[in-house]
Amino acid sequence: MENKASVSARIALALKRHGVTEIFGQSNPPTVLLAAEALGIRQVGYRQENAGTYMAQGYSMCSGRVSVIAAQNGPAATLIVPGLAECLKASHPVVAIVQDVDSNTVDRNAFQELDHIKLFEGVTKWVRRISNINRVEDFVDMAFMAAASGRPGPVVLLCPTDMLFDPTEYPIPPGRSASYGYYPMDRCGADPDAVKAAARLLAAAKSPFIYAGGGVISSQANAELRAVQEECSIPVANSTMGKGSVDESHPLSIGTIGYYMGRRGSTKFMRPLIDEADVILLVGNRTNQNGTDAWTLLPRSARYIHIDVDPMEIGRNYEALRVTGDAKLTLRQLKTALLAEDLSARKAGRAGIEARIAKARDEHKAEAKDMLESDASPVRVERFLAEVEKQLADDHIIVADASLSSVWLANYIPAVKQRKFVFPRGIAGLGWGLPLAMGAKLAQPGRKVFCLAGDGGFAHVWSELETCKREKINVCLAVINNEILGYQKHAERALLGTSTTACDLTAVNHAMVAEGCGVKSFRISKADEIKPAVAEAFAFDGPAVLDVIMEPNCIAPLPFMGKLEL
Repeated sequence: MENKASVSARIALALKRHGVTEIFGQSNPPTVLLAAEALGIRQVGYRQENAGTYMAQGYSMCSGRVSVIAAQNGPAATLIVPGLAECLKASHPVVAIVQDVDSNTVDRNAFQELDHIKLFEGVTKWVRRISNINRVEDFVDMAFMAAASGRPGPVVLLCPTDMLFDPTEYPIPPGRSASYGYYPMDRCGADPDAVKAAARLLAAAKSPFIYAGGGVISSQANAELRAVQEECSIPVANSTMGKGSVDESHPLSIGTIGYYMGRRGSTKFMRPLIDEADVILLVGNRTNQNGTDAWTLLPRSARYIHIDVDPMEIGRNYEALRVTGDAKLTLRQLKTALLAEDLSARKAGRAGIEARIAKARDEHKAEAKDMLESDASPVRVERFLAEVEKQLADDHIIVADASLSSVWLANYIPAVKQRKFVFPRGIAGLGWGLPLAMGAKLAQPGRKVFCLAGDGGFAHVWSELETCKREKINVCLAVINNEILGYQKHAERALLGTSTTACDLTAVNHAMVAEGCGVKSFRISKADEIKPAVAEAFAFDGPAVLDVIMEPNCIAPLPFMGKLEL
């Protein structure tokens, strides 16, 4: 007997074939979500579409799988645009299933009609509208292949309402078993000659280092990078998105570098190692503005080697020896090629480099000591994070909102052992923190998740605390409650001498907001309250919010803000 199903059921069956176990949705398109739930696919009901897309991003970043979000046409579709833009810039695979108007009402001003193809073209790798009932599975498969192959990214599949609400059962094409719901989908090694040339450059260099970006994390190449670092005696620095690619306690780990190597920055005293570099290996690194301190951090006199799966990223800002390939496979190739070279110079100089790195770490600790141990009230961010660090597990997932939350976590929570870091650094928008953490927890339910967000960013997504409670998503969120838009206010004061009135916020009791949603909360206003509150929140079997009354004049280690402390 021929297998038949409605279009919506066929979409759901295709999603299940691709390994989808969760869909971030709010009941639309209802026929698809009902069919998916009937197959055992869980719908995680967000409160607003933008936050749902951020959850999908966090899920993808922590699962190695393509995540799925569903939304209605019109205003709902427009709200997923920011999340898709972030995923496009930062290379995270998300499939958006978007309901569209009836095929017969296109260009007739149907309810909530938009040109969704034009809406999404600038923020996705691929956008298509299902045009033929006989090719439903083709379109779903293409969506997953587009999201997961090459440089991962977001895609949109538009589904006309007339197809979705058609109860007619159509034949299911036979013989389909392929699953495309994972990434990287196609691992391609690099040209062996390019790898050998890279190995020769690194082996002959006097002062090389590796600058690892988020592509190392996406490629799941941490072990391979750590092996090159240890076995070939090459120091490694990482970008914010690359944090966690190597263990920052390793004697050859420089740490997280970029635009925040100012006063009390964790890698401030590492700058001479960067300045003196004669060969720099970029791996999965976009060489973007923040990661290069507006393209002033990395020396122009150095020779560059660039490994990336996207050939268009190689040489974008630094002319480089091109090594196009998947980071995991290519780093394996590179290690083999390096070990075939004479690495005696690397090994002979290792002790000296390790001593310089250790000295730079000690200098940072001495410079930051007063803030790390401060008993001031309101609480210093540095002191709070120092206490959090003592209680984090070796495999904790640590999530940041954008802006100063990312800066503080990158500098004051070290990447050790198997800790996972999640940052929204594609377009770096406020409001990502809590939803990212929720997606991370759903992807890795057995790991603890800690998130740091400012009160400005958290205000974008308060409503998702109800989602945490309803969906039993047990994350621990700490809110920097300082009643200001911190980055904006400090930047304006540093650059313009004053700040606009919008930078100052009204006092909010975030603990009461959490309690109103049935979420466990703690309010911290003194340094001696941090340790017990964090311990209880981490141990609590449920979502928890730490509302921390913070000093508004904590100046982050951004060099241009340093004048505010003079």
